[in-house]
Amino acid sequence: MKKLVTCKEMKDLDSTTIREIGVPSEVLMERAALKVVEEIEKCLQKDERILVVCGSGNNGGDGIAVARLFHLKGIRVEFYMVGNKEKMTRETALQYKIASGYRVPEVNNPQWSEYTTIVDAVFGVGLTRPIEGHYADIIHEMNSARAKKIAVDIPSGVNGDTGLEMGIAFSADLTVTFAYRKRGLCFYPGRLYAGRIVTADIGIYEQEAVTASAACLENKDLKLFPERDPGGNKGTFGKVLFVTGSEGMCGAAYLSASAALRAGVGMVKIQTVEANRIPLQILLPEAMVCSRFDQESNEQLLSWCDVIVIGPGLGTSVASREREQWFLTAAAREKKPLILDADGLNLLAAHPQWYQYLGEHVVLTPHIGEMSRLSGRTIQEIQHKIADTALKCAAETGSVCVLKDACTVIADEKGQMYLNLSGNSGMATAGSGDVLSGILAAVLCMYLKTEEQPPMVLKAALGVYLHGLCGDLAAAEKGKRSMLAGDIIEYLPKALAIGEEESEL
Repeated sequence: MKKLVTCKEMKDLDSTTIREIGVPSEVLMERAALKVVEEIEKCLQKDERILVVCGSGNNGGDGIAVARLFHLKGIRVEFYMVGNKEKMTRETALQYKIASGYRVPEVNNPQWSEYTTIVDAVFGVGLTRPIEGHYADIIHEMNSARAKKIAVDIPSGVNGDTGLEMGIAFSADLTVTFAYRKRGLCFYPGRLYAGRIVTADIGIYEQEAVTASAACLENKDLKLFPERDPGGNKGTFGKVLFVTGSEGMCGAAYLSASAALRAGVGMVKIQTVEANRIPLQILLPEAMVCSRFDQESNEQLLSWCDVIVIGPGLGTSVASREREQWFLTAAAREKKPLILDADGLNLLAAHPQWYQYLGEHVVLTPHIGEMSRLSGRTIQEIQHKIADTALKCAAETGSVCVLKDACTVIADEKGQMYLNLSGNSGMATAGSGDVLSGILAAVLCMYLKTEEQPPMVLKAALGVYLHGLCGDLAAAEKGKRSMLAGDIIEYLPKALAIGEEESEL
């Protein structure tokens, strides 16, 4: 698990390291420059000529130090001060003085085509307004050059919190960021502008007074899945009820239930309309299918299951509304874990009085469009503040919010948040969200018998990460363009095996 920081958190961590721990800012700057040089050296070729483009802030100071270090190694390098020299920070002015003492070449009118590598050290995480005028022209020239492109800490023009492009942004092949990955390097388009991302340790660590508010999971975190009970039976491993599928929409019910079974659930029942009963029994004979909807049958289903999934393919008809309301109300009464997805969310948006049935037992899984209907915000507003939107939804509902996007945000009402970095564009296909709901149900079932209960937000984050990992494995063999939702299910065994291997290490 890796910590992720906002720009403010990074500044606070940096300041705390300098003022309270006592590490001079010059030492941190030197360490940062050394790490950038170390990464660039891995891809240097013969006859390299490097240009480091520097601003007047501390990001520029890092860049000047990078130029000096390459110069002292005998590598052809120049630096270009695009920033106002009269407004250099104290640290950057010192780096400029040192570079002058070592006679590091400085250029005032670079010929961009002459360089094989361009290093962007113009703006760091402190950028707060769009890049315009001369600076925009310079970044355009940098992007147009046929050279390898390296960003120092964050590509200039990328918002460090949201990943949005601020007027124009440097398009890097490699970004060497310091201490912690910034949130803006997780969200698109910032993640795209950053290229390959390396997080370098320069001696800045979490302090008691300053902590990172978000994290992302890695393969090794799959070892958090509890071991499967060797003496268990199908009841031991969880029973999931799927309230899914309207007429003509049995595919969504099939995908979500199939994913749950493939991810390790012991038993599955699908409560659906009669028209779907025979197709589902043929498609998924491992599942039990019920087409009754009455008080007696519903009570039996509620008593039988450990987890409920409402929504995939459910539709928004009057009958669908009645089905959802009954099980949503009953789950709230019994505090039974519930995942609300797809049409389940659309019906919730149309019936805000149902919010009273939400709470910490619920996981909401909206995509951006569904969140727009739930929140009343426009899609653009949500995309510009996706993390804040997820946190607000969690706070207002008391539930875990899984806000699905290219970088999915998982948040709870306490402000705990995970950003998901697994997955790829091949997963942007019909049915992928249905598969996720089944995987989430399976992860909740994994913890039914464990003494230690991680928070619901972490369970949800593990499910989202596993879903993305399956997509990555599928894309590696099938290609992103050809992926189907069923391919995600197909690679669940391989993804879960990775988790088992991590547990053995």
